[in-house]
Amino acid sequence: MRVLVLAAAVCLLPLPRLAAQDPFEIVVYPAATAGAGEWELETHLNHTARGPSQGQTHLTFELTRGITAGWEASAYVLTAYRPGFGAEYAGWRVRSRVHAPLRWKLPVDVGFSAELEAPQPAYGGASPTIELTPILEKRFGAVRLGVNANFERDLGEGEPGGTAEGWEFEPSALFAYRVSSVATLRLEYHGSFGEIASPLAGRAQVHQFFPGVDLRLSDAATLGLSVGAGATTAGNRLVFASRFELEL
Repeated sequence: MRVLVLAAAVCLLPLPRLAAQDPFEIVVYPAATAGAGEWELETHLNHTARGPSQGQTHLTFELTRGITAGWEASAYVLTAYRPGFGAEYAGWRVRSRVHAPLRWKLPVDVGFSAELEAPQPAYGGASPTIELTPILEKRFGAVRLGVNANFERDLGEGEPGGTAEGWEFEPSALFAYRVSSVATLRLEYHGSFGEIASPLAGRAQVHQFFPGVDLRLSDAATLGLSVGAGATTAGNRLVFASRFELEL
């Protein structure tokens, strides 16, 4: 009986948010946004084979609407499967992304994303989080380079009797090469350097690499597949990721 009570108590406690790559949406955001009036539906299906979230499968539904030529808004529904718990509702997100106008003639494409997330306790902190992401991108013929400088913060008050948590720096980067009109090879990097200005920052850094391929199935559908490997034990060390995008 004591074992059952202890197990139930653990299940009700908020678990710490896993470091580095987002298990629900493993992606490096592009600078470009959906066109005005356009709708896009994406699904992200990811499975962790080794690491802190070992055995978990995460399925995310993302619906995006282009508001203007350089502004889009998205809404997410997060779901997951945990061994011993089954399928679960894992939370929601809303995101807005803007793109610098081409008439500015900047040397690189520039975008900015702002996201609010309200995860269930088992898949995040005890309060919502906000993520702010400056985006830089450059294309050279068949080559695309992208960088996301992700800054995330918990909107709660931190631990009882303590101070509120600060901003965490979680950068990501992309190298992609278009092999043909159908296939694009890519390599993504996702990292976590911990809380900015914290004396503990750097002690549990995470560095993960996701080689993969994007397949253009039709003019309106794209399938992305990748396998991620972690270079440290602080984050997930083997992840199978997929993304399906449909332009409506």
